[in-house]
Amino acid sequence: RCGRLSLTLSATDPVAASEKEVPMRRSCVMMLCLCALLMVAPAMAKEKKGGMPMDKDAMMELWKQLATPGEPHKMLASLAGSWTTKAKEWMEPGKPATESEGTAEIKTLMDGRFIYQEYRGTMMGQPYSGIGIDGYDNMKKKYVTAWMDSMGTGLFIMEGTAGADGRTITLKGSHPEPGGGQMHHRAVWKIADSNTQTFEMYGTHHGQKESKVLEITYTRKP
Repeated sequence: RCGRLSLTLSATDPVAASEKEVPMRRSCVMMLCLCALLMVAPAMAKEKKGGMPMDKDAMMELWKQLATPGEPHKMLASLAGSWTTKAKEWMEPGKPATESEGTAEIKTLMDGRFIYQEYRGTMMGQPYSGIGIDGYDNMKKKYVTAWMDSMGTGLFIMEGTAGADGRTITLKGSHPEPGGGQMHHRAVWKIADSNTQTFEMYGTHHGQKESKVLEITYTRKP
């Protein structure tokens, strides 16, 4: 509704639209946030025993805790900066890998709750660029990642957990394959320290044996 109203104002009176569109957008955002909170609140308010509603103040305190960045977010934030990359890609199992170099820029978003990556290099011999957002979902207790790139029009989403060292993150996801079926992925993201990280991707086609398809080594620029 807010979007339609903004378009109507623009069509009838450009000056009025420029003056009114910003506060209208803010109102829409505030309304959406309130609706989201009201939708989530009943689920959070259920007590483990008896199904009695949680005290309102206790519920809001819990929500505040879930929204506060913690140690996983600090680790991700430590990756902000400029990186050089060396990639290996395997088109077929058992065949030699194709190697290439690239760059990555990483910065934090939402006061350290997420990191944003812009990647540039080559893939399959063609210029390649990608954008990724990574974070840690306090409610799910899982790392979450979303990726989009110049080789497709879909959004690739994975989620997973860290190992005992807290710095080796295993992520899983899937996407449709041309011609039907799903390709399942398993990624292993190793954050050795704030200057070195590796990302390995494994894929399974149509239920076949898993094989390594990609490996990227990131080294922080001096």
